[in-house]
Formats: sequence, structure tokens, C-alpha cells
Amino acid sequence: MNGILLYCVFLFFLFLSLQVARWCHDLKIQDGEAACYSPRGGGYRSTLGTRCSLSCDLGYRLIGQSSVRCLHNRRWSGYAHCRRIQCHVLPAILYGSYQCTAGVYEGSRCDYTCSPGYQIEGDRNRVCMEDGLWSGGEPFCVDIDPPKIQCPTSRVKVAEPEKLTAVVYWGSPKVKDTADGVITRVFRRGPEPGSELREGEHIIRYTAYDSANNRASCKFTVKVQVRRCPILSPPLHGYITCSSAGNNYGANCEYHCEGGYERQGPALRVCLFSQQWAGSPAICTPMQINVNVNSAGGFIDQFFEKQQLLIISTPSSSDRYYRLQSAALQRATCGLDQRHVVVVELVGEMPKEVGRVRAQQLSTELIEQLRQALHISRSYFNMVLIDKYGVDRERYVEPTTSDEIFTFIDLYLLSPLELARLEANKENCE
Repeated sequence: MNGILLYCVFLFFLFLSLQVARWCHDLKIQDGEAACYSPRGGGYRSTLGTRCSLSCDLGYRLIGQSSVRCLHNRRWSGYAHCRRIQCHVLPAILYGSYQCTAGVYEGSRCDYTCSPGYQIEGDRNRVCMEDGLWSGGEPFCVDIDPPKIQCPTSRVKVAEPEKLTAVVYWGSPKVKDTADGVITRVFRRGPEPGSELREGEHIIRYTAYDSANNRASCKFTVKVQVRRCPILSPPLHGYITCSSAGNNYGANCEYHCEGGYERQGPALRVCLFSQQWAGSPAICTPMQINVNVNSAGGFIDQFFEKQQLLIISTPSSSDRYYRLQSAALQRATCGLDQRHVVVVELVGEMPKEVGRVRAQQLSTELIEQLRQALHISRSYFNMVLIDKYGVDRERYVEPTTSDEIFTFIDLYLLSPLELARLEANKENCE
């Protein structure tokens, strides 16, 4: 009987609860929404048996049950809340940075930029997505900007005196890297500073590399200039020998005359920096032999550094040796002139002794002085060869062929330059 009574009471109160519009507390979710359906209709949100679907606003994630029901114990069957979606903090980027629109929350976009001299490689921006992950991949900054290089200025250097070259110096190029400032190596192509450069234009190129192997190059020129004078013309019956290239700044040119001629004017001229020759040109005039001198020394001195003397002495013009020798020398006149040999003849005995050089007669006093100074005998045929410096170099007591005389002169009396000149003009005597 008591059990039936209690059951009836329960049914009564159950009936009353079904009639109450608000059985559970109103369901609200921050940053989200609860969409509820009650058995009693759309105007009821928390009556017994009401079911609610829970969702979050954009940018938020539901934590808990997505659907709950109002129970008899006046409580909801579960609980949920909305938590803002958040991505991890992006790592810093080397040689760059990023800026985000909304920090690390969902929907935030982070844009990457690189330091000057670098460029983005990869995604330029990343977005925090609904799953809490960033879109794309992590980019990085690469050094793509070549270094800046400035070469020394181009220059012109005048060749040194008597040279066709110049020693040229210059400084190192100015190099700067626009990224990390590190220059790993600098190469040079061309001569190094302090080189002795020949006449003409020389190109020097420098190439610099940074740590990312970017490179930059520059170049400049060094021009070696040889200042030259006009080419000198040799004098008539003479020639010119010059040092260095012959007409470059500092070159020395010396005038020489052929046999039988002597120089009038300066022996040497120098090419000046102004590209003009110092002094005036020399000329070659027939050598004037002065027989009116008071001594043998005075006679010989006028041939100093100009002519060799071949003095022939014979007791008589009919002497067989003398006649043979005279005939040989007459056939060799050209060779004698080329070797700068002047023939002096002392013929006969006192008091009818005759001395002559070319077409001029020697005085009796000068003949005697020559014999005494050079120890030349009157009593037999003999010859004395005197070099350009007045030195007795060879004596002959018998007729000698011109070839033998020339061989001795060529071997012992001529300079290398005179030998070269002789060889060049050999055909003139054939």
C-alpha cells in the first residue's frame, strides 16, 4: 500500500515537471552558440529533454561534447567551452624578419622580409589555419646581391729614359659586401702592382666573391707611353748609332763618318722628354789633313779616334817590294777607306826624300820627326800600322797582301759596331 502511494506521488511530480518551461539552467557558451530543440516546441530552450548542439565562433575550437541534453536531475548531460585556435610561435629567420596581422591566432597572416642584400627563398607569407598549424613551409633568406667593387682609376705612365717599359704601381680595389659584409676572396687577372710593363695598353681585372659565392668584377687600364723624337737622318758619308730603340726618350745617338771624312758638329744627341733632339745635327766633311805641323805628335794627333795610319817607307820608288805593295794597296782603296786607313808614304833617301799623304807633301822636318818617333828606317822597305789612338800595332818588312792587313785590322783594331758596319757595306767594294 505504501509503495503504491509513493509511486503515485512520483508520477504527480513528474507531471508537474513536464509542465515547467525551465527545467535546466539556460545553456550559454562564450565565443560560441548553443542550438537547442525542446519537445515542447521552438519557444523552449531548457525544458526536460531539450537537446542542444554546441558550436564555436570562427577562430575558436570546441572543447567538450558537441551535443548535450537536459536531464531529470535538472543538469545538462555534458559541458563544453570554446577555446581560441592558436598556432605555435614562428621561429626567427636568419637575415630577415616577419610581421603578423594577429599574432599566433587562427587567421593571422605573417609576412616575411629579408635584410638588404638578401632575397626570400620559399613562401613569402604563412597563415595560421583552423587546425592550429601554419600554412606553407618555413622560408629562408639567401644572399643574391653581388658585392660592390671599385677598381683604381685608369692611368697613363711615360716609359723611363732609354727604356720601352715603365714600372707602374696602383692600390687595391675597394670591395664591400651589401649582405653580411664578408668578402671571401679577390682575384686579379693581369700584371701585379709594381710590374715593369712594356709599351702599349694593359687591362687589369679584379673579381671579388662573397660568402654566398656571388661575384662582381671591375677593370681598369694602364697605358705605357713611349715618348719619341723624330727619326734622325744619317749625314752624307756617315751613319748614326743609337742606344735603346733609337728615338725614344733618353736615347743617345752618335754621329760617325766614313773613312776619309770627319765630323763637324756635336758627336752625340739625346732625345729629350719634349720629344725634340738636343743640339744640332752633325755633318761629315772630307778630312783636312794638316801637314804644316811642327812635330810628329802633332801630325798623328789629328787622326786620333778617326783614322788608322799605314806608313810605308822605301829607299827608292823603284824598290821591288814597294812596287808590289803599292799595286796591292791601290786595288784595295775601298777596303782601306771602309777601315778608316790613311796611307802615308816616305820614299827615297836624303837629300831627295819625299813624303806624301794623299795629294799633300810632307816637309823634310816632319819626315825626319816621323822616322825618329816611330823608328822607321830609310835603308829598307818597311811598313808601320798605327791605330786610331796613336799606338804602334804592327810592322811589316816584306810586301803584304791587303787581305792579311784587313784581317789584322778586323781582328784587333775595329770595334764590334765598326765590324757590323763593315759587313753591311761589304758589297760596296765588290
